[in-house]
Amino acid sequence: MRRHPLWWPRTDALVRIVGDVTSATVEHSRHAELIDHVWINVDAGIGADVEVSINSRSRKNELAGFDPRVRAGVVRGIWQVLPGRGVHAMPDGFDYTEVETRENVFFEHKDRVEIEELLVTRANRCVRIEVWGMPYHRRIPGIHQIHSRRASCAVSTDVSGADGAVLFYFDEESASELWMFKFCGQP
Repeated sequence: MRRHPLWWPRTDALVRIVGDVTSATVEHSRHAELIDHVWINVDAGIGADVEVSINSRSRKNELAGFDPRVRAGVVRGIWQVLPGRGVHAMPDGFDYTEVETRENVFFEHKDRVEIEELLVTRANRCVRIEVWGMPYHRRIPGIHQIHSRRASCAVSTDVSGADGAVLFYFDEESASELWMFKFCGQP
């Protein structure tokens, strides 16, 4: 597989990737207090894996004296046809409010280790993954900001319509799970 992708957005616009999980792991550090991500590598068919970086806690909230835990909301469903692999610009954005008006979403607090285990297990079990987030390019292309972008206890910037989420597709009973994430103080 090529190290550099054939195409990767270099903007701060929301993107959606669809592909197959090639690996899922928890961030590594000698200092446990620095660990705050789950990394899922996805083959989206662009010539290189895309690194999906999902927060497992908020270091910003913790440093500001607030609750660092992630609140996760899950919407379960059934899929008929798996979406094709690819990277897609999202000019109309993605907004949790739209999902929350259609579904009864309950956001539950999860500590770092619990959310890590839940995400890695699902990533390793799924037959396809779909992720909304903001692109970046470091050693490999990636997406992050896979959570609500509304103002939180420690972040005053309030962004609407650019929320990030992850949708797992499973073989068993054609089940799917849309995972949405919020931090302390987000509506």
